[in-house]
Amino acid sequence: MEKKRLGDLSVGDRAVVVGFEKGPHSYRKKLLAMGLTRGAEFQVTRVAPLGDPVEINLRGFSLSLRKDEAAAVYVEGGSRA
Repeated sequence: MEKKRLGDLSVGDRAVVVGFEKGPHSYRKKLLAMGLTRGAEFQVTRVAPLGDPVEINLRGFSLSLRKDEAAAVYVEGGSRA
């Protein structure tokens, strides 16, 4: 299956978190604390006109991510629900 970044997805796409871009450890820790763990399924619910922020539905709640945060998350899938 194709590996993409969360920021590349469109509204309505469903995907699974498969990893994170290497970078500052605190950044990854923040994303993990927000529930973006490996294997977590989510759906993109909104994308602002310039792509920042991106809102996803994850584990029954809505989570907004900045463009750089969304670009740091690798996902698989991206199919429309």
